[in-house]
Amino acid sequence: MVKWTIDPKLLKQRQNMPLGSKIDLTREKIRDWYKLNDGNVYVAFSGGKDSTVLLHLVRDLYPEVPAVFVNTGIMYPEVARFVRTIPNVHILRPKARFKDIICKHGYPVISKTVASAIQQLQSPNTSEAQRKKILYGDERGDFGKLPKKWHFLIDAPFKISKYCSRALRIYPFRKYRRATKRRPFVGLLAEEGHRRKFTYLKHGCNVADIADPYCMPLAFWTESDIWNYINEFNVPICDIYRRGFRRTGCAFCLFGIQHDPVPNRIQLLKKHYPGLHRYCLTKLGLKEVMEYLGYPYE
Repeated sequence: MVKWTIDPKLLKQRQNMPLGSKIDLTREKIRDWYKLNDGNVYVAFSGGKDSTVLLHLVRDLYPEVPAVFVNTGIMYPEVARFVRTIPNVHILRPKARFKDIICKHGYPVISKTVASAIQQLQSPNTSEAQRKKILYGDERGDFGKLPKKWHFLIDAPFKISKYCSRALRIYPFRKYRRATKRRPFVGLLAEEGHRRKFTYLKHGCNVADIADPYCMPLAFWTESDIWNYINEFNVPICDIYRRGFRRTGCAFCLFGIQHDPVPNRIQLLKKHYPGLHRYCLTKLGLKEVMEYLGYPYE
């Protein structure tokens, strides 16, 4: 039985609070994390709207806190340009390349949870007991069970995994943390997925009792809150949003593609970056992946 730090009803109450009250509570969590770590902190900065709002809030209290950005090499051009406009940003670069990762490990599709499950099911080294747990659940319930609607991915003619996220983002951040001993603020929202909600309910904003501690002081915010804050405080954001893109991650990532409106992110690539569109379809093999998933790409 999981012991919650935050009652699910309290999360709902906090998500329904007015923006001013959320700002006050977030500032409290920022101060707590800053003091807990003697100011040895940083903001994990992606160039996206959530981490931009987080950086604005943190630096309103502590202007000297650095931002840390990982340039994966496959970012949208606007994101790289926007990051360069922000002062005191440390730019990290991973050793791995996206093309090499997908060839060796597989493509990032649907979600990290689904990709991880498919990777295990596609592997000959996965035990029969583990396969049954992923496919059907076990006596403890359905946590970790692959939804039936994604079972067709098991037979995909290409590999699937979440390894690119680890190699391109997690490893560089981990190396930075170990070198500097700084602990991060991250702009995660509980409403963005089951795993993020689970983490918030279990730990609260300050996730201190794990190997790589972090603080997510926006966890109880909603996407509407983020936009309202941007508009109320005139926070500059990346131009990528004005082109119809909903996210600022790697340009060829297919995590969350099933939630994209029409046109989806790959179709928007064709409109705004035809060269990148041709490259991802022909050189990276995303045409085959999109066709197998059943999503348009032209």
